[in-house]
Amino acid sequence: VFKVQHEALRAFREALTGLAFQEIRPPCIVAAATEGGTEVFRLEYFERHAFLVQSPQLYKQLAVIGGMDRVFMTVPVFRAEKHNTTTHLNEVLQMDAEMGFCDHNDAMDVLEKTAINVLKRVSENCGESLKTLGVEVKVPEKVPRYTYTDCVERLKAAGVKIEWGEDFAKDQEKKLIELIPEELFFITEWPTKVRAFYSMPMENRPEVCNAFDLMYRGLEIASGAQRIHKPELLIEALKSRG
Repeated sequence: VFKVQHEALRAFREALTGLAFQEIRPPCIVAAATEGGTEVFRLEYFERHAFLVQSPQLYKQLAVIGGMDRVFMTVPVFRAEKHNTTTHLNEVLQMDAEMGFCDHNDAMDVLEKTAINVLKRVSENCGESLKTLGVEVKVPEKVPRYTYTDCVERLKAAGVKIEWGEDFAKDQEKKLIELIPEELFFITEWPTKVRAFYSMPMENRPEVCNAFDLMYRGLEIASGAQRIHKPELLIEALKSRG
């Protein structure tokens, strides 16, 4: 497992460095929560309280605003959630990137190249480890993009109860494995209401936003969106969420 992790990290760095990204090292001890305030580990920081970081996203955004147009990081993040599954960990190594002057399609292009490079390098260089783990890695040439609406229609046709506008549950994500032929694929054009408030709505269809998830074997392994860059739109989005 450590050998495969090493190769995945190396390939992640290799792909993004080749695409003119620069690696940054943001802090892991912060003065305030970066997302919801209830899921943080609190610690004593000399004469005051501090928190283990939930997400490094504020730092990467500041780096882009500060003139570093393409940045990435590999940094531990911490979530104070009581879970005992393989997909919810209290300490996760987050592999994260941020770009300026782009939209969601540009971001998906970068993520596609990066994900394919990770699979390629792991397949090439971890043969014995994969054999021991009983895992076969297929390397696709491209990553197809399916809309949220298309996925909902496929699930409904298969007898799954879901309405447009609902987020996918874990079992629904797993069901998509049977309904979509590829192991690695994007889900795009999400309902605006189920995504983060800062996701840019589509100009001609504001009920849909420029957000995406990358799915691999029934598991969401990455997500992202074009962020709202217009103050008036951001204020409107915040007010709509109360």
